[in-house]
Amino acid sequence: MLDDPLAIRALAHPVRLDLQALLGTEGPLTAADAARRLGISQALASHHLRQLAKYDFVEPAPGKDNRERPWRLVSTSQSWREAMSSPEAAAAADVLEQLVAERALGELADWQQRRAKEPAIWVNNAGIGHTGIYLTGEELAELEEQISALLQRYVDERPIDDKSTRPPGSRHVDITRIVTVSPETVPPEEGTEP
Repeated sequence: MLDDPLAIRALAHPVRLDLQALLGTEGPLTAADAARRLGISQALASHHLRQLAKYDFVEPAPGKDNRERPWRLVSTSQSWREAMSSPEAAAAADVLEQLVAERALGELADWQQRRAKEPAIWVNNAGIGHTGIYLTGEELAELEEQISALLQRYVDERPIDDKSTRPPGSRHVDITRIVTVSPETVPPEEGTEP
């Protein structure tokens, strides 16, 4: 759980989110390898990887020799719900959420362009689903806990940088959940027009 406004702000940068996504799909990479794949300079990749490491989003990984210095992702999931306890952290979380949502919409648009050529198992289980239901705050918390636990099972079974734990035929799947709560509505008083 992220609640430090500095850590949240450190993550809320497009290049840093790109680096995290790249390490999440490819596994450990050096700054030079990451820079080549993202089309940025090695110095820029190295700077942003060090910033991510400062806040424990990435860490050094074992290299093939003493000269190679790869980085690996520490976690594949982040939550910043605890950030709402301070105005500074909440403001940082707002920026990060906006960036994450924009990236998710970009990934959705990319998927929509490619899905016609994909096997039915992927097409039938990806994209957007929508459910509107009435829940109490406690029920919403329980639902979120159950969804997180289900996802965590796969995260625990398949460390992101251990390709040997990936079952044959598996592919990287990015899940962004957006949960919004409608404002409370007050029913009109009896005898008045709505």
